[in-house]
Amino acid sequence: MQSTQSKRDRSSMHMGPLLLCAVMVVLVTLPVQINARMAFEKLTDFDFPGNTYYSVKNLSLYECQGWCREEADCQAAAFSFVVNPLSPSQETHCQLQNDSSAANPSAAPQRSANMYYMVKLQLRSENVCHRPWSFERVPNKVIRGLDNALIYTSTKEACLSACLNERRFVCRSVEYDYNNMKCVLSDSDRRSSGQFVQLVDAQGTDYFENLCLKPAQACKNNRSFGNSQKMGVSEEKVAQYVGLHYYTDKELQVTSESACRLACEIESEFLCRSFLYLGQPQGAQYNCRLYHLDHKTLPDGPSTYLNHERPLIDHGEPIGQYFENQCEKTAGLAAGSPPGTLDKIDTLPVSLDTIEDPNLTNLTRNDVNCDKTGTCYDVSVHCKDTRIAVQVRTNKPFNGRIYALGRSETCNIDVINSDAFRLDLTMAGQDCNTQSVTGVYSNTVVLQHHSVVMTKADKIYKVKCTYDMSSKNITFGMMPIRDPEMIHINSSPEAPPPRIRILDTRQREVETVRIGDRLNFRIEIPEDTPYGIFARSCVAMAKDARTSFKIIDDDGCPTDPTIFPGFTADGNALQSTYEAFRFTESYGVIFQCNVKYCLGPCEPAVCEWNMESFESLGRRRRRSIESNDTKSEDDMNISQEILVLDFGDEKREFFKADPSTDFAKDKTVTIIEPCPTKTSVLALAVTCALMILLYISTLFCYYMKKWMQPHKIVA
Repeated sequence: MQSTQSKRDRSSMHMGPLLLCAVMVVLVTLPVQINARMAFEKLTDFDFPGNTYYSVKNLSLYECQGWCREEADCQAAAFSFVVNPLSPSQETHCQLQNDSSAANPSAAPQRSANMYYMVKLQLRSENVCHRPWSFERVPNKVIRGLDNALIYTSTKEACLSACLNERRFVCRSVEYDYNNMKCVLSDSDRRSSGQFVQLVDAQGTDYFENLCLKPAQACKNNRSFGNSQKMGVSEEKVAQYVGLHYYTDKELQVTSESACRLACEIESEFLCRSFLYLGQPQGAQYNCRLYHLDHKTLPDGPSTYLNHERPLIDHGEPIGQYFENQCEKTAGLAAGSPPGTLDKIDTLPVSLDTIEDPNLTNLTRNDVNCDKTGTCYDVSVHCKDTRIAVQVRTNKPFNGRIYALGRSETCNIDVINSDAFRLDLTMAGQDCNTQSVTGVYSNTVVLQHHSVVMTKADKIYKVKCTYDMSSKNITFGMMPIRDPEMIHINSSPEAPPPRIRILDTRQREVETVRIGDRLNFRIEIPEDTPYGIFARSCVAMAKDARTSFKIIDDDGCPTDPTIFPGFTADGNALQSTYEAFRFTESYGVIFQCNVKYCLGPCEPAVCEWNMESFESLGRRRRRSIESNDTKSEDDMNISQEILVLDFGDEKREFFKADPSTDFAKDKTVTIIEPCPTKTSVLALAVTCALMILLYISTLFCYYMKKWMQPHKIVA
């Protein structure tokens, strides 16, 4: 039993000996629980039916989502935009819905162009990010064969929370099966490289991508940005579609394409997937657009660009350069790996030859990879299909630049206080001046401390990649390939034991009450459980068990709602508010209920009383009733006893006089009088003052009347 003494009760202790307050305080240590936090899931080019209670035009995407976040009634926000072909510009429309079918797993979403549908969620995780949405949802889709963990959760929200709370690996995607309550966590997503990744149809299962990842966690390995050549669509067509039909998340002005790329790489307010560079800045106009979308996010993929028609107003000039993030196949250097590990990792079956130029004279120390400042360099070369990647790691932060000798302006990277950086040398063109002879590509790289001046402390490396271009004979044959063994994981969480608690109007647990006291009858189970409960066959019995009264019948309906109303849900608990009663021959009342379990919330029973229908949470889900009409092993009977006194009983020593009651033997009955409030004391004082004033006024009138009467003169 828990109770706290308010300041009002403490102040009443100083009002004199007439006021006595008995206060019992019990300190209980409760387990710390993570409160649910608000988050959003987003669907791209999908729409769900719902009840729109407010709509407004020309809001930004983030203003629309922020409005729904602040509105308690808002369950989902539908943000759409249309392209004005004469401008061309985007005209937006934001709709707030207080009821959405997106929460119904059987609801079928409708395809809708230029639509972002955002659904409000409650996730129990401390890792919910401060971004507009935490997950991207793709309905009725899964990725086969890339599972890392399989768990069972009663709700989709619990599954998404498990992804955010995962510590063993970086959870990049989630698949939730609504019918079987299977939750699959994976460190791969649609952009993962090194294996064949494809979304396939799976009715009743949704695919989610974690958008709370840091930019460095977006890919398993290195993350880079490339153009649309691999999509099979011309760069001009893709850039034109993106400029019109991608919603711009952020715009800024930059001096070069590399600066726009860097802005996308380090963006933290949302996970930047692509950017559009519009060329050199013109006045105060923005020339860099950042997007959370890429072609993987679109339901139709690259074919979206092919089906796009040119706008009505088209000058025939390229709109700009479009780049998307790509996850490379090359694994990064793991912590604790020996130097040179990256040299052994390659994306192509090529021979790698990294040599030093014997004609260079600036290597004066014994360790050729260290300079006179004490900085040592671990330089590795990765031979790609279109470039040579020079990866540099240092033992202390490096400030300066790395560039191709002779191409310091067109092939360079500025390094600011970093111990790991990379320069990509293009194989074609004159930007990096890479030389090639019969499959051997070479270049010279300079590590320079000063931004302008080259000194003796700088390092120069000659790098070379050799590609084997010779012809080979290959043979194709058939061999049996067995599918990977399927691992079956069965989870059966134990049903927690329920308990009955009877609380007074101050939410204190009581054991002794008076007839007519308003009480809260509660059947509780722990909050952190996937189960729900329903109660039926509840009986109130006299302590001697000679008299009983059924308050809830076998269907879960109250037999007499005027005495004991039906149950309502309060979280995982059931509660009913009633007035205390007792039996004629006994003060002790024992309550006994039959409790069953549901997986998730239970379906209420439809009851009737005096020609009116109402619901009572006393029946399990309909499918459970149809599947098993007999009493199952999950039945559990619980009971609770309470002492109900008549008015004035606390003044009688009936416990000693009545040998049939054994409360005096094993219970200590404490009658706690409610402390008078300041309001009641003030009302009593005002009443007494008015009565005294009335008494004085009566006396005054009496004597005045007597004084005013003329005295008789006796002759």
